[in-house]
Parts: sequence; C-alpha cells; structure tokens
Amino acid sequence: MAGDILAVQHLLQPAREHPVTVAEFAGLARSIAEDRAGWEHLVRYDATTRWYHRLRTGPGYEVWLLSWVPGQGSGLHDHGGSSGILTVLDGELTEHTPRGRLSHRAGSQRVFAPGYAHEVVNDTLDGAVSLHVYFPGLTEMPMHSCSPAREDHVPA
Repeated sequence: MAGDILAVQHLLQPAREHPVTVAEFAGLARSIAEDRAGWEHLVRYDATTRWYHRLRTGPGYEVWLLSWVPGQGSGLHDHGGSSGILTVLDGELTEHTPRGRLSHRAGSQRVFAPGYAHEVVNDTLDGAVSLHVYFPGLTEMPMHSCSPAREDHVPA
C-alpha cells in the first residue's frame, strides 16, 4: 500500500482507555512524570520510614509515588507475579542487582519482569522521587535475605 498510512483512518486502532502493553505502561509513566503539577504537591519525605502514595489504579495495574531521603533503600526484593516500570522523577537512585549496579537519574525508566530481584537505594545527599507502575497490581513484595552483589545470589 502506498501513501501516508495515517491518512487511512479506518486502519488506525482507537486509543485505549487503559494501557495493556509494556510500551503503553511506559507511556503512562512518562505522561504522569511530565505532569509535575499532578504529583509534586503530594510528595512527602520521611526519615523514619519509606514514604509512598498510591497515585492511580486501573484495570490490572496500579501506580505508586515514592520518595527517598539520602541513604534510604528498599531492601532486596522482587514483585511476585507483577511486572513493573520504575521511573525516576527527581534526583538519582541506585539499583543493585545480581549483575551489578545501575544508576538512574531523573527521566530514566527501568522495566522489569515478574520475579526480578533488586534493591533500590538513594546513595546521594539529596532527596529523590520515583514512580512505579505495576501490572498486574502489586499483591506481594517478597524480601530476600542475601546481598544482590554476591556472586552466588540467584533471584527467587
């Protein structure tokens, strides 16, 4: 077929009300990240415990907003049967995995599959904010006892 495919309206899929693919979930996270006025006023920093706020839910997914004070971390964990997308909104976070360390700055995204084990830590001297999309919605977050840096660690 020759010509501009966008000019053939009957071939275009209608926009979905809720995301269903990884790319659509990543797009949802990016659109929320770009709407700073929609989340910035909700952020709280708590030095005694990790702060989090469920920002949105939809059929088969949920979106969480988290803040991180310097030195705060998640502990080594996975997300059970949920896949996820981590998007850093402000600051910088370090992700420790069995394969090494990854640094994530504001604007970066990380997609992970069910059972993926990692530890997220704010190793900087400034606060950080992240957005987490889980699909299906998060029902468990098993903690792991060994360090992700150990070579003999195998994620559950």
